[in-house]
Amino acid sequence: MKRLRLLGRILKSTGADKVIMGFVVFVLLCALVIWVREPDIKTYGDALWYCFTALSTIGFGDVVVRTPLSRALTMILSVYAAATLAIFTAVVVNYFQQVISQGHKGELEAFLEQLERLPELSREEQEALARKAREWRK
Repeated sequence: MKRLRLLGRILKSTGADKVIMGFVVFVLLCALVIWVREPDIKTYGDALWYCFTALSTIGFGDVVVRTPLSRALTMILSVYAAATLAIFTAVVVNYFQQVISQGHKGELEAFLEQLERLPELSREEQEALARKAREWRK
């Protein structure tokens, strides 16, 4: 749950939540326009399928568009998808960097706590602490 909140904070702080929601709405609207304008596309589901294959660059060719408006929307959708994917990738990288950083911070806090209690530690615990310090320096 803590990590999910972290992801939510990253999405909000970067504005990526708005970009992703805008992208989803744009895809749904493109599918609606394509469904209405294209004579060969009979269902909204087929229009969504076309949008998915276009934005993922799979392009099976089982559903195609013929009108200039639909082709223009497809080009815009493809560019928007590439930009959104780049933003999403950056958010995921940021998320994992922060998760790793929090893990290191926890290790460091435990190490510092042991250092604060150094006089109370046994000889074996002091040697283990020294080994850990040497490993971190490598």
